[in-house]
Amino acid sequence: MSGAAGIRARPFQVMTKPIGPRCNLDCTYCYYLEKERLYPGTKKFRMPDAVLETYVRDYIAAQTAMGAPEIWFSWQGGEPTLRGVDFFRQAVALQEKYRPSGIPVRNALQTNGTLLDEEWARFLKQHDFLVGLSIDGPRELHDRYRVDRANRPTFDAVMAAVELLRTHAIDFNALTVVHRQNARKPREVYRFLKGIGAAFMQFIPIVERTADGATLAAAPQTDEEGASYRVTPWSVLPRDYGNFLCRVFDEWIKADVGRVFVQFFDVQLGLWAGGPASLCWFAETCGQGLAMEHNGDLFACDHYVYPEYRLGNIMETPIATLAALPFQEKFGNDKRDTLPRQCRECAYRFACNGGCPKHRFLETTDGEPGLNYFCESYLQFFEHAAPYLTEMAGLLHGGRAPAEIMEIARRRREGAKPRPAVGRNDPCPCGSGKKFKLCCGRRSAG
Repeated sequence: MSGAAGIRARPFQVMTKPIGPRCNLDCTYCYYLEKERLYPGTKKFRMPDAVLETYVRDYIAAQTAMGAPEIWFSWQGGEPTLRGVDFFRQAVALQEKYRPSGIPVRNALQTNGTLLDEEWARFLKQHDFLVGLSIDGPRELHDRYRVDRANRPTFDAVMAAVELLRTHAIDFNALTVVHRQNARKPREVYRFLKGIGAAFMQFIPIVERTADGATLAAAPQTDEEGASYRVTPWSVLPRDYGNFLCRVFDEWIKADVGRVFVQFFDVQLGLWAGGPASLCWFAETCGQGLAMEHNGDLFACDHYVYPEYRLGNIMETPIATLAALPFQEKFGNDKRDTLPRQCRECAYRFACNGGCPKHRFLETTDGEPGLNYFCESYLQFFEHAAPYLTEMAGLLHGGRAPAEIMEIARRRREGAKPRPAVGRNDPCPCGSGKKFKLCCGRRSAG
């Protein structure tokens, strides 16, 4: 039984929580530990065998029906390794059982790394898991908020995981939460991650407020210039995050294009080249990244695991049916349909689309709700990086490697005139339909 028959094909992915919100750490900024409240009385958040098999079977069937060239399973938490390596052996066996011939199945595991050992390493290598390792920078920055349940630092345990992964030649993504402290050390964070062998980096800005919009701290937080933000004291301030992106970009553009892959920059390059967003935050609509709890409950999004966003349970309704519910389609379209006028008229809408709806809790300059908390950050980055992103997009359209931007940037720093990647009268690579000189070329010239 596929569970997908008669359902309009709509691409979707699922972030799966095999141990629910349970974790062996107690990171100050973690927003998911509180999800235990959704299941009062539950003592063991362990995905049952029947839920696992139903999920693997129906998810593979749904992805196959949509013509996916490969099928990805994403395991998250909480801390998914608490479920034990035998659970994942069972998952891999079920994937092989239900996998159609000729269609590869891949797995991504997001972990804090503290429970990894030789057995885990051999398993991850054998089955070619993509490992996302949470690490927030050098010791003092990582340990600022990433502590265990006894409030002890975790840096040494994570570095032991890094060494284990490197010993077994397992590629890993560095998943770095950008918080109030490390945001002010962008070069140190980036150089540290490079130094430990992280060729893939995801920078995830943290901002939190209570459901009613009030601050979780005793008083609204204030930056150096007196601007007030009703957010937690560990939340990154918009100007700091914008500066973080700009300074990391400066490091990357010097020598690392094509060698180090920073998710934010890769996504933006694709958008500036006129392609679709490869990250839901910057897509025009969303609703295709769902979250599934340990018991098979399916939610609209990993950031919206609340009762009102529960779509149903996969043991009662096929997962493809739940993913295609009108409620979920409206949830995704609301990202576009509720965009405030200030965003709709912004020159950088193509690169932002209002950002993640979870972050859209400020007011625009004319008092309209729905402005993204990170609007200032994104504008700061776009203005800074526009000349380079525009030229890199031109390189792509000209059949040349984006890495050539490093030489262009070098010549620019030295005062030499770089060879243009796109002519002034050529169509703008951003896809606006205007000539380059009348669109992004203006920003480049400025």
